[in-house]
Amino acid sequence: MSGPVKAKPATPRHAASLVLIRQGSDGPEVLMGRRPRKSAFAPDVFVFPGGKLDEADRAVRPAVPLSEACIRLTAASRRLAHALAAAALRETEEETGLILPLASGAGADFSHLTLIARAITPTESPIRFHARFFQADAALTEGKMEATPELADLAYRPLAEALKLPMFDITEAVVRHVQIPTAGEPAFLFTYRNGGAKRTGLR
Repeated sequence: MSGPVKAKPATPRHAASLVLIRQGSDGPEVLMGRRPRKSAFAPDVFVFPGGKLDEADRAVRPAVPLSEACIRLTAASRRLAHALAAAALRETEEETGLILPLASGAGADFSHLTLIARAITPTESPIRFHARFFQADAALTEGKMEATPELADLAYRPLAEALKLPMFDITEAVVRHVQIPTAGEPAFLFTYRNGGAKRTGLR
């Protein structure tokens, strides 16, 4: 008699986040906010602005594209890589009120973005994402920053302070990795295997 049939793992959805970094009086600071307590995914934890890819993001055609290195690190086609960048910027504007000039539409300039990490959530998760974490200098942003229903307690926090907040292990890995304004350690891939997290450098 055969045993129970294992359910097929959910297919990861494409998602993107933006890690905004600035130089504070005590060193680098990152922008983070707290997810709603009733959220279906990542409730009541601190995250970077971001979310899943929308179909509208695929229509964005940048005037200035991502660098070839950034596209390669996304592990996506050129078109999908640009859609992911568009998603990261759109979600940041929706969740924080901050925009990067010429960040959408035909005039989009993605040259200021670098890729810091990719992450794929565990196979046993009912909701899975293949997330790309883009990084940008906060000095490039415009607009008034304010909390939204999607992100509360929004603030730039020194890295040491940020690491004390409740967050997922991938978020913690990114916080520990960030530098101003870019460069340093290579981007990394964060995956899960046999119940544990695995971090692999990307080049």
